[in-house]
Amino acid sequence: MKSFLVAGDRSGSGKTSITLALSALLSADRAVQTFKVGMDYIDPSYLAGVTGRPCRNLDGYVMDPGVVRAVFAHGCRGADIAVVEGVRGLFEGAEALTDLGSTAAIAKQLDLPVILVVNARSITRSAAAIVKGFQAFDPDVAIRGVILNQVTGTRHREKAVRAIEHYCGIPVVGAIPRTAEMELAMRHLGLVPYREGQGHGEFLARIEAVKRMIGEHVDLDGLLALARDSAPPAGEGSVYAAAGEADVRIGVALDEAFNFYYADLFDVLASLGARVVPFSPVHDRLPEADGYILGGGYPELFGAELEANTAVREGLREVSRNGTPVYAECGGLIYLTERMVLAPGFAGSKGEEAYDLAGVFAGETRMPGRRMLGYVVGTSAGESPMGAATFRGHEFHYSSVRLPAGTRYAYRLTRGSGIRDGLDGAVRDRTIGSYTHLHPVTSKGMLAHFVASCRG
Repeated sequence: MKSFLVAGDRSGSGKTSITLALSALLSADRAVQTFKVGMDYIDPSYLAGVTGRPCRNLDGYVMDPGVVRAVFAHGCRGADIAVVEGVRGLFEGAEALTDLGSTAAIAKQLDLPVILVVNARSITRSAAAIVKGFQAFDPDVAIRGVILNQVTGTRHREKAVRAIEHYCGIPVVGAIPRTAEMELAMRHLGLVPYREGQGHGEFLARIEAVKRMIGEHVDLDGLLALARDSAPPAGEGSVYAAAGEADVRIGVALDEAFNFYYADLFDVLASLGARVVPFSPVHDRLPEADGYILGGGYPELFGAELEANTAVREGLREVSRNGTPVYAECGGLIYLTERMVLAPGFAGSKGEEAYDLAGVFAGETRMPGRRMLGYVVGTSAGESPMGAATFRGHEFHYSSVRLPAGTRYAYRLTRGSGIRDGLDGAVRDRTIGSYTHLHPVTSKGMLAHFVASCRG
């Protein structure tokens, strides 16, 4: 199996578009398994969409090295090539003086060769200085090749390539012209999720344009020559070990409004003896189940549709009041409030718009709110539907959930904001809703407690 990691010299280097296209092109005649460094849902949706295999997340802040290796090994089963997309710049992480949570840390833990994407806009010889600095900053990170982005013309490309290969001693395997064709569709929290966009011709045309551009300007054979060649990794251990026949049904909200899930969630639920029953709060009725999970997404873009589906709204309110366990993250938390209020102009709203939601929690959601993006560290109380635990995760939202003063909270955060003042995980009956996103492998014990509570 071949493997390599694509990293950027900074955010906005173009590594997401480049990794997307490389993965799609290599998938034409090979089984390509993709990974994304960091806690992120949207980039993985693209990588999964173009390869047909679930993209897995690797995060050195949330996961210890053993878990990183286990997730990598599990994902690589049956793959010919593993492609890892980094996060932000190669060395950006949770701290200033260590590589904790960085792309560099994952590259070292998995012994992956790095292809560095450099934004070469308006620079030629200086591009070599950037690459040389990255090589010297941490010699344990194996930078094996470079892809230049934002190149304008033959002379620009030739000067930058010659400088890098002379001063840095590594090949430039691609030089991508500056063009609007490399831009993917964006909105307030980043890229438009692949699941939502794939039904639109313009969206798919953008992806095809990126693939065509990378296919014309990257030497795929040269790139693969730099990849590590090794036996498929082993060592996933008991993380994904099956518990036997499924004996509990868990409804999982999965549609264009709710699709922020880590691929490992479905494997972990299966290992805990749970059968997933997908349903759409936009289109369906609430299925019969022993518990429910509502992940994140963009409910603000589907307010009218969610309001119109009274069957699911009323059904969730009823099962919650009856004591059926419900676990909701971010967009799911928003959906469980009484209403969602969009400010004039937000997400295309005309004037202020308000939509009735499930009403499991008293209170409302207002959008936009303060944009929150970062790691979360906290503890969960024993009476929580998720059980007593310590956890690491992340929060990623642009909204403000306002709940009454008497609301009970199961999570106490030492890092992150939560719903308010470091409190998160609002609880009512056996329902919990949080801004915190948990990774299903590192928080498997919490999911196990939830699944056990679904059994009664």
